[in-house]
This record gives sequence, C-alpha cells and structure tokens, in this order.
Amino acid sequence: MKPLPPGSMIGVLGGGQLGRMLSNAASELGFDVCIFTDEHDSPAARVSARTIVAPFDDRGALEEFARHVQVITTEFENVPAATAKTLMDAGAHVRPHHHALAVAQDRFDEKSFFTSTGIATPAFAAIASQDDLDAGIAKIGAPSILKTRRFGYDGRGQIRIMSAADAEGAFERLGAPGILEAFCPFEREVSIICARSEVGEIAFYDLCENTHKNGILSRTIAPSQANAATNVAARNAAKRVLEAFGYVGVLTIEFFLMPDGALIANEMAPRVHNSGHWTIEGALTSQFEQHIRAVAGWPLGPTTRVGDIEMLNLIGADADRWAELATDPSARLHLYGKRSTRDGRKMGHVTKLTVRED
Repeated sequence: MKPLPPGSMIGVLGGGQLGRMLSNAASELGFDVCIFTDEHDSPAARVSARTIVAPFDDRGALEEFARHVQVITTEFENVPAATAKTLMDAGAHVRPHHHALAVAQDRFDEKSFFTSTGIATPAFAAIASQDDLDAGIAKIGAPSILKTRRFGYDGRGQIRIMSAADAEGAFERLGAPGILEAFCPFEREVSIICARSEVGEIAFYDLCENTHKNGILSRTIAPSQANAATNVAARNAAKRVLEAFGYVGVLTIEFFLMPDGALIANEMAPRVHNSGHWTIEGALTSQFEQHIRAVAGWPLGPTTRVGDIEMLNLIGADADRWAELATDPSARLHLYGKRSTRDGRKMGHVTKLTVRED
C-alpha cells in the first residue's frame, strides 16, 4: 500500500475512548476518520467525520464501510477477527492483520504463541471441564488463576485458586472455556509500547511501570524502575512478536518482572494501550499518532521521552473531580466524553510531567 496522502479516510473499528484519541491524532495529520461501531452516540463518533452504526457481523454495513475508507484499523482487541477477515476479503487494507487479533482474543492461543517465539510465560493449561481444572491444579499447583479463554478484561472473568479446595465447582462458576495460569510472585508489572511500519521499521517507547487496583490499571510511571538489561529484554521480545505477525501499527505487551530480573509475558494488546497514554505529553510522538502513521504507510515518528511521567486513570467517580483537576497547573486532564459514570468505568486520565534540567 502506498503512503496515504492527507485528506484520506481512515476507518476505525470501535467507538470507545481509544478510537476517540486515534481520531484526534489522525485529524492532526490531515486525515478524516470513519468509525464503525455497534454503539450509538459513542465517544469516538462525536469527534469523527463519519460513523456507521451496525453489528460487527453485518456484512452489508462492513462492505459499505470498506468502500468509504482507504485503510482500516481497530481500537479494541475484541473486534471479532472474523470482522477483520470479512473486510480483508472485500479488498480492504486492514492493519493489524486479523491473525494478530485472533491470537490476542484467546488467552490459551496467546500464551502458546508467546512460547513458540521463545518468550517466557506462566505455566498454563487449557480448561474445558472440571476434570481439566482438577488435572491442571495437580500439575500447576496453587495459588493459580482461572481465566476465561476469551473476553474478560480489567479483572473480569477470573477466579483465584488459592488451594485445591477453591477449585471445587470453579469451572461451573467461570461458565466458559478457560485457561489456568500459575501465579507469578512478581516484583512489578511493566509494559512496552512498540510499533512497526509496513516496510518493517520498528520503534519502541521506554518501558513503563503499572499499578492495578481491583484488576484495572490505576497508575503508570515512565520510565520504569527496571534496569537497562530488562529494557533490552522487553524490546527483544516485542521485536519477535512484531516480526512474527508481520505486524503494522502499535502493539503492547504486558510483563511480570520477577525478583530475579526475568520477564514473564502476561498478555498482549494489538492496539494502542491504556499504559501508553503518557506518550501524549511525554514523548515526541504519541502512541496514537504513531499508530496512525504506521497504518497510513508513513514513516514512524521519534519516541524520545521528554521527562519523567506519572499517568493516573480516572475510574468511575474519580472523573467528578474534573473541576479540581483542571485547576492543577502540573496536570494535563483528558476526559473521554462518556455520557454516564459507573463504578469501574474508565472516564479519563491525568498526566503529570516533570522535565529534568541536566
């Protein structure tokens, strides 16, 4: 695909806050954005040139979408891989490839992919019955975590197995095919945001460090406290993933950093990521601009970090403090335009940047 000129229309599957920020970044580069979403009045639709509202399996609507855009990308990983394949079969350029989406949508396939590329993961086993779970506990032990293979995010769809007794009836409570993962007594959680262009150019952002609360990302700092060797190991792992998929766009891998310095891959996201929001103020090229550059066939931008950054998520009622936060000269406030507040919902974030004077 030739580099898209300004004025081209970029399609985004999904209408949430990541799509909203992608649309804003695209407009800065002179592109228009068409959102395809199954949600009316979505945050992304309200800042985009065009919106198509239809189910993700509506072939007619997808074909109409493909006719209006020059390239298509996704803003969340649970867009059905079949939707991306339908669009590709219709002749659309879809970035990233539907295979990357399919792997990331199934935790067992994802862990299997990591191990196939030489990336360490927790011990894991596929769980399709209570007998599988009992056998998995006998092999992997406890504590461990039972997760749904598909869907589930921000701590949903998970059951902690602290002892063999906790496994009794757990598969029925899970209510779906699952994966059992060994518990990792990690020192900290880190993530790497990276990007690959269509011609194979790769760019990395500095490794960042994440804190979760109730299963939801609460705080990210950049740079992480990890040493230089850990940063190199994370980049090498990410490079293997990008190249294995022939990936185009931004991708994120979350790791557990163990006390001995080893990195254990937790999961990947074939999209821009919550832990990369710090790049809006904290890097010369934000993850959102970088993703647009990559899918449009442009050269990647510089990822140089411009200071020390703390990003705080605004979850639920946290966003009601917008007036107070807006008066803080050290804080950059981002609200996602969601119409209603509820517990556990990501409503916005705040970034604080400290520029060091050398």
